[in-house]
Amino acid sequence: MADPKGFLKVTERELPPRRPVPVRIMDWKEVYEPGDSAVLRRQAGRCMDCGVPFCHKGCPLGNLIPEWNDLVWRGEGRAASERLHATNNFPEFTGRLCPAPCESSCVLGINQPPVTIKQVEVSIVDEAFAQGWVEPEPPARLTGKTVAVVGSGPAGLAAAQQLTRAGHTVAVYERDDRIGGLLRYGIPDFKMEKRHLEARLRQMRDEGTRFRAGVEIGVDISWSDLRARYDAIVIATGATVPRDLAIPGRDHAGIHFAMEYLVESNKAVAGDAVANQISAEGKHVVVIGGGDTGADCIGTAHRQGALSVTNLAIGTQPPEERPEDQPWPMVPNLFEIASAHEEGGERQYLASTVEFLANAVGEVRALRVAETEYRDGRRVPKSGTEREIPADLVLIAMGFTGPEHAHLADQLGTQFGPRGSVERDAVYQTSAPGVFVAGDAGRGQSLIVWAIAEGRAAAAAVDEYLMGSTDLPAPVHPNDVAIGLQPA
Repeated sequence: MADPKGFLKVTERELPPRRPVPVRIMDWKEVYEPGDSAVLRRQAGRCMDCGVPFCHKGCPLGNLIPEWNDLVWRGEGRAASERLHATNNFPEFTGRLCPAPCESSCVLGINQPPVTIKQVEVSIVDEAFAQGWVEPEPPARLTGKTVAVVGSGPAGLAAAQQLTRAGHTVAVYERDDRIGGLLRYGIPDFKMEKRHLEARLRQMRDEGTRFRAGVEIGVDISWSDLRARYDAIVIATGATVPRDLAIPGRDHAGIHFAMEYLVESNKAVAGDAVANQISAEGKHVVVIGGGDTGADCIGTAHRQGALSVTNLAIGTQPPEERPEDQPWPMVPNLFEIASAHEEGGERQYLASTVEFLANAVGEVRALRVAETEYRDGRRVPKSGTEREIPADLVLIAMGFTGPEHAHLADQLGTQFGPRGSVERDAVYQTSAPGVFVAGDAGRGQSLIVWAIAEGRAAAAAVDEYLMGSTDLPAPVHPNDVAIGLQPA
């Protein structure tokens, strides 16, 4: 284990400081300062190497957390990287973007702040890239089998890398002009600079994975034609259909889904010319939805020069401490302050939007909002509490309802469940033989760590389908849940 007395000597969590707000909102670089290696080693030393490490179950990937904490504490960075990559294809993504359910289930968290697992993870992989330890792992031989992966988000990339390393010829299809899915166009650079994505894509190309950007399956190539060309298909298109807010005034100009806004911003930051870009500059911005996507919109609006930013959440403000009905090792619903919230703006809870109001030319000018009340188990606007909030730009960040259905059913014969996700069996296979589904397209909107875990597991299922057996790991079953988490 790491320092046998570490958790007794060091009782507090230490994380790298965030860059000063006035500085960081002037650029799109990541918000954290470089970490101190001494602090990192000290924090890794707090790991207790528990006899029953609940962090393993808290993480869908089954990351070997005590092992790489011990190696970091001992100063064995390369060995730590090897243990980290043994279960996680992309720790540079999860270490920046995952909400870390592993930390909620850390045994030390029963009576102390948990180990800074996420920070240790990202520090390991950043050092590994800096030292040149992350190298291509091409297969020793080719199987002669071909696989098409549709979608280049974390689930698709994980499946593709695993299948390429197993010796199959893999092509990843992406309808956007660049590879990466939501990692590319949904995540702002202040949370993850795109250089991390590019570095991993270089490794995958050198291993033999082929990428086909700007190709929309179902339109440019039919799903049935794709199935005829390849021995197997992995659907990893994500849950991209946004949840709408169907209230009066929804069609006014200036009201957009969050992803419309974030995609255009990411393209502009990448240097693309974006005609008529949705921008918060000089505007009163209202973001509807209190999740991570809403926070991404808030941080983006600050950097674009918004006059004000108001964030509305329909429910109550979560507690700051773990509530009694969400005991360890469950993942508690807590009030969190993301970096974007530090940068300004106002957060309002129990806020139900009832109408969008427009000016004389049909542009949104305000929202009519009422206090939320709970009636018969439903959240509804409370009569008599209506008020107006000025708004020149409204961003709807209320989550996603599932994958896009267009062309899948008629061209491939896939079926969909009652919640809109692509139906699959115990080995990730859809109703269409040889067609598998991984990540949010089959699970519903979920965490990046689940997407990678399902991509790895689906790859194992595809490998077994093609070869009759597999040596690839399958970390999760399609119906698995982590401790304290319900299926998405």
